[in-house]
Order: sequence, then structure tokens, then C-alpha cells
Amino acid sequence: MTVAPTATVTAGPGLERLSLNTATTKRWTLAEAVAGCVAAGIPGIGLWRDRVAELGAEKAARLVRDAGLTVTSLCRGGFLTAPDAAGRAAALEDNRRAVEEAAALGTDTLVLVCGGMPGGSRDLPGARRMVADGISALAPYAHQHGVRLAIEPLHPMFCADRAVVSTLGQALDLAEEIGGTHGGDSVGVVVDSYHVWWDPQVEQQIARAGRRIAAFQVCDWVLPLPADALLGRGHVGDGCIDVRALATAVAAAGYQGFTEVEIFNQEIWDTPGEQTLRTLVDRHRSILGEAP
Repeated sequence: MTVAPTATVTAGPGLERLSLNTATTKRWTLAEAVAGCVAAGIPGIGLWRDRVAELGAEKAARLVRDAGLTVTSLCRGGFLTAPDAAGRAAALEDNRRAVEEAAALGTDTLVLVCGGMPGGSRDLPGARRMVADGISALAPYAHQHGVRLAIEPLHPMFCADRAVVSTLGQALDLAEEIGGTHGGDSVGVVVDSYHVWWDPQVEQQIARAGRRIAAFQVCDWVLPLPADALLGRGHVGDGCIDVRALATAVAAAGYQGFTEVEIFNQEIWDTPGEQTLRTLVDRHRSILGEAP
């Protein structure tokens, strides 16, 4: 599948704020994902850096722009924890490049997966300090480029290897502390249904987040979980998350952005992309409707 030079997206009815995160169609190239969105009437696209690297940021930006799509986020920055200063400096430099890519792509949202425990360490408070220090160091550079750092809390089962920030409350604490010195809401948070649905304080924290909600990502929690729990996501409606309730809470908090569907699931990756997008569209209309 390729994008014709004159092909531009026209959002389908009820799809005005639907976005495809390219992780959902893992086997598609960026050009194929863009073409798929155009064909399905999906006006938004969340990009992963590996897909952007296929063309380079400038060509990728032109491809998306010419198709009339909105880049809703860039995934991902972060992974700011490392066992030594050299590793942390390298991570910070990579994050600066991610900020530049986001700006070139025309999105103001860089998703941060903060990083897990440094190899061999059991110092969880120390790892969290590394994250705070890293985001603090990155924030001025992001602010200069008009890019918002969006801290994504991950489910606690990923604390060791991916994110020592596990709750929306923790993410907001960081965003408020760091963002307050760099332009109000310049540091925000991601509300991802897969990672926050279990939290007994999630609705309270969503209300607290308000304008700091930089991105809203959805999928479902399906059972049984596979051996790699990262791949335990499913289409909205296939699992046990009340995604509509989360969407309603996010809308009530003032979020008016896109709903980005991000699914890691081998079976879905093995499904033809066009079929996956049809399911996305059907579930968005039938389950989420106007919320948000």
C-alpha cells in the first residue's frame, strides 16, 4: 500500500479525534500506515521513532503532512536511568534528538517511558531520582522547541525494566514539580488505559491532571496474559477495562485532543492492517462515541 501524491484524509463520521499509533500496525511501514489512515478516514497518527527513521524526520513529516494527517504524538523518549554517568548522558542526548524529531514532525507531544531499574541495582528511590533529574535537564530544551514532555506511567509490573513511574499520581507529581519552572504545563502526562485502569485513584488523578493531560491512549487488557505481558493488549471491548469511563473522565478534565489506539499484540500484528483499522473504527464508534 502506498500513498498517492493527491491522497488526503477525510475523517469519517465520528472519527474526528481518532488516531492510529503505529505500534498497532507493527508490520506496516510508515508509508503504509499513512495510506491506511487515509483509506480508513482516521485523521490522526501517533508515530514511533523507528518508523520515522525509515525516511528521516523531514521526509516523514512531509509524507504525513501531504496526507492531511495530524501527528498526535511521538513515541518515545525516556529511559533516563543508567548505572553510570556516561549512560545517563547518552540517554539525555538521545532524548534531545527525540525532541528535535517531534518538532520537525509538527507534534508538541513527546511521550516519555521513563526507564526501569539500572542493571544490578535495587535502589528504587535512586532510580526515581535519576528520572526526575533527567526530565529536569531535558525540559528547558524541549520548551525551547515547543515540545511538551509527556510522562507515561506504566503498570507496576514494568517497574523493573521499563518505568519506575507506576501511577498517574507519581507522574503528576513530577510534571507539576518540573513543569512549574519551565512554563506552566510544559511537562504533562499520558493517560494510557492499559497502564492506569487498575489504580483506585485513577479518576481522582485524571481530574487533578486537567490541562496536563498531553495524550490519551487506549486499548484493552485481555486474558490470559501472554508470557510477555507487554503483548497482553487487545482491541477496545475485548477485555476488562471500562475504556469509556476513562474517556469520560479525561473529557471531563478538559482534554480535547485525540484518542490514540496503541496495541501491542502478536495476533493483531499478524492480522492484515486494513482489517485491524476496520476494527479500530468500529470499536471507536460503538464504544467511545463522543467520549471524548
